[in-house]
Amino acid sequence: MTIPSRSIKRRRQRTSFYAIPLLIVLEPLLFIGLMLIKLVLFDRLVHVPNMAMNRDDVMTAAGTLALASFWTLWLPPKGRRITLILLNVILTAIIYSDLIYFRYFQDLISIPVLMQAGQVGALGESIDSLLSRVDLWFFADWVLLLPLAVFTFFRIRIRRNAGNQMQLSYLKPNRLRIAIRRLAAGLVVFIIGFMLVYVPVHKAKQSWAAELFTGNWWNLSLYNVTGVLGFHGYDLYRYANEHWLQDSTVTAEQTAEAKQWFETRAAQRKALESDALFGKYKGKNVILLQLEAFQSFVINQRINGAEVTPNINKLLGSSVYFSNFYHQTAQGRTSDADLAANVSLQPLPTGSVFIRYAQHDFDSMPQTLKDHGYTANVFHAYDGGFWNRNMMYDRLGYDTFFSKNAYQIDEPIGWSLGDKSFFKQSVDRMKDEKQPFYSFLISLSSHHPYQLPKSAQTLDVGSFKNTIFGDYLEAVHYVDAAIGSLIDELKAAGLWDQSIFMFYGDHDNSIREWEPFETFLGHPLNETEQFRILKGIPFVVHLPHDERAGNYEQVGGQLDITPTVLHLLGISGADKTMIGTPLITAQPDAQQHQKRIVFRNGAFTDGAVLYLPAEDGLPQHSKCYAFTTGLAVSDPSACTAGATAARLELEASDLVIEHDLVKAIHSP
Repeated sequence: MTIPSRSIKRRRQRTSFYAIPLLIVLEPLLFIGLMLIKLVLFDRLVHVPNMAMNRDDVMTAAGTLALASFWTLWLPPKGRRITLILLNVILTAIIYSDLIYFRYFQDLISIPVLMQAGQVGALGESIDSLLSRVDLWFFADWVLLLPLAVFTFFRIRIRRNAGNQMQLSYLKPNRLRIAIRRLAAGLVVFIIGFMLVYVPVHKAKQSWAAELFTGNWWNLSLYNVTGVLGFHGYDLYRYANEHWLQDSTVTAEQTAEAKQWFETRAAQRKALESDALFGKYKGKNVILLQLEAFQSFVINQRINGAEVTPNINKLLGSSVYFSNFYHQTAQGRTSDADLAANVSLQPLPTGSVFIRYAQHDFDSMPQTLKDHGYTANVFHAYDGGFWNRNMMYDRLGYDTFFSKNAYQIDEPIGWSLGDKSFFKQSVDRMKDEKQPFYSFLISLSSHHPYQLPKSAQTLDVGSFKNTIFGDYLEAVHYVDAAIGSLIDELKAAGLWDQSIFMFYGDHDNSIREWEPFETFLGHPLNETEQFRILKGIPFVVHLPHDERAGNYEQVGGQLDITPTVLHLLGISGADKTMIGTPLITAQPDAQQHQKRIVFRNGAFTDGAVLYLPAEDGLPQHSKCYAFTTGLAVSDPSACTAGATAARLELEASDLVIEHDLVKAIHSP
C-alpha cells in the first residue's frame, strides 16, 4: 500500500476546500435560475407598458431570490434540497396567484387583499375563466422536483434510523470545518443578494422613484422597481410598519392640512346652496342602484339591429344623463364604488376600506339622510359578510341590510338571485316602508364572467357568441330588461313620481382585449378613447315628473353622487367631510371649469384635458391629452397643476380614512 506524500495530501485538501463551497451553492443557484425563468414568464404574461424586465430588473429579481434562499446554505445537504424545493413551491404559488389576480384586477395582491381572501372562493367560475394553458410552464419543474423531494425525505429517514442503530461514538473531524464553510457561503450569498437589490433600487430612488416609496400611489409602480417578489417583501414591511411597528398617530400639521383641504371643498358646496335647485326635491324618496360592471359604451348601441339597452335608452328621454361620468374605484372594486357613492371619499391604493377601516367614522349618505328623518335600507341578494358589508353598513348608519337570507332565490342567475326578481322583491319591501326613505340596491347579474342561463339570453350577439364580450352584452341586455321591469314596479306602487331614481355602474368589465370593443363600436380606439371606455359608466337621474331631462356633458364621478342627492334634497353638505360637489344645478356650466375628476392612480380630467400618469412612475412617460379630440397637448404643463391638485386630493382622502379624522375635521 502506497502512502500519499505530504504534498499530495495538501493538494487534496486545497481541492476539497474549493470544491465543497461550490457544491454547497450549486443547488441554490439552480433554484435561483428556475425561479428567474418564472419571473420572466410572469413579466411577459402581465405585459405592463414600459415595464418589460431589463438588466436592472433581472439583477433585482436575482438578488431577491438570493435573499430569500441564502439561509438554506446553513442546512445539511439533503435538508437544503428539500427546503429549496418547498421554497420553489411557495414562491411559484405566490407568483401565479399574482398573475391570476392581475388578469382580473390589473394589480398585484397586497396584505390588505389577503385579509379579503374569503372572497376568492366566491369568485368560482370567474377564476376558471382567467386560467390559460401557457400557465402550465410555471409548474413544469415540479414534475422532477416534487418526486425528488419525496425521495430525499424518505432517504433521510432511512439513514437516520440506521444511524440510531449504529450508536456512533465519535464525531467526524471535518464537521466543524464544513459548518464554517456553510456559514461563510451563506453570508457571501446574502451580501451579493443585498447588493443586487440595493444598487438598482437605490438608483431608482435617487432619480424617478424619489417619492414612490413614500407616496405609495400604485402597486404597479412599486413592482417596476422591486419586482413581484420584492414588492411582496416591501408590502409586508409596509403593512407591519403601519399596523404594528409605527406609531399610528397623525401629526397636528397633517391634520391641519387635511382639515384645510376639506374645508375648501366644503365651501364650494356651501356656495351652491343659493342655487335654484337646492332643496327643490325636499322630502322625496331616494332610490339608488349600483349596477355590476355596467359601462356606458353600451348605451344607445345596437347589434344585429337590436338595441343593447332599449329600456335605458327610453329612460334617457325623461331623465338627466351624464355621458362623461366615470368610476373611481381601485382594488376594492364594488366596495370602492359603494364607498365613493355613499361616502364621497377616494378608495385606498391597496385593499378595501370596507375591510381595513370599517371601524372608523364617515360622513355617509344613509346616516345624513337618517338625521333628516329618512329611513335608510340597503338591498343586496348575496352573503352579508362579503366585502365585510355587515359591519360596514352598520357603521354607515343603515337601518336594515337585506342580504341573501332576506330573498327567495326563485330566479337563480350567476352568483345569486337574478336582478329581475331581486328588484321586484326589493320593491315589495319598499312599498311598506315609511316615507321618505333611502333605498340603496346593489345588483349582481352582470358579474364576471357574464354567463347567463340560455333562458335569459335574449340578445343576438352574432359573431360575439360564445365569447366573454358577447356574454357581457347579453348580461347587460338582461340587466336593462330588469331595470325596465323595476320602473314598472315603482310606478305600480306609486313610488315613481315620489322618488329621485338614480343608477350608476360600479366599475369596468375587466375585459382587457380591445379588438371586440373596436369591432362593436366600428372604429379603432386611441388611448384617450380606451381610457374613457375603461372608466366610463352611466349615471342616470330621473327626477319626479321627468324634470331637467337631457344629456349633460359635464364631467362627473362617483364621488359626486352623495353631494348631488343632498343638494336636490336641500341638505347642506358644508359640514361634511366629502370630496364631491353637486352635478345637478340650475346652471351646470357655471361650475364646469372648477370640476376635476381624480382617479386613484393620479390620473384626472377636467373636461378640457386628460392626464394619464405613467404606470412605471417616469414623468417623461406621463401623457397629457385634449379631452375631446384625444390628441396630445403640445404643452404638457397644461396638466401639471391638475396633476398636483389630484395628488393633494388623494393625500387628503387617505389621511382622513387611515387616521379616522372625520371628527377632528369637524372640531373647531
